[in-house]
Amino acid sequence: MNANDIISLISKIREKVNKRLIAEMESHGIEGIVTSHGDILFALNHRSRMTMAEIASVIGKDKSTVTALVEKLVKLGYVIKERDTEDTRIIYVTLTQRGDELKPVFKQISEELLDIFYAGISEEEKEVLFCLLSRIYGNL
Repeated sequence: MNANDIISLISKIREKVNKRLIAEMESHGIEGIVTSHGDILFALNHRSRMTMAEIASVIGKDKSTVTALVEKLVKLGYVIKERDTEDTRIIYVTLTQRGDELKPVFKQISEELLDIFYAGISEEEKEVLFCLLSRIYGNL
């Protein structure tokens, strides 16, 4: 096994996870969003109000990408944008009621996906996997 094999496998895993996430969202009636939208909604589930810059930092995307993703979520009614009253350059993003209603669905999807992801993997193996992936991430 060489580095290209590992990179290819990680890419295939990511692709399968993304397809599974989209299929699960669609099965719960959530349509029109992709996994990057889900990243934003997930971040807002943990902090109800975030700036565009904070979202970009948390999900690892540049601000222009986040802006486009947020615009789509606004059109779909999942989030609203508000300008800071003191510094109008700052834009806050907040979940709407419709977006807030996704929390239990996302929690369920996440739990089901993790059960599938870690099937047959011991707690000790999970620790080793996490440590190795963290080290690889740090190396990059």
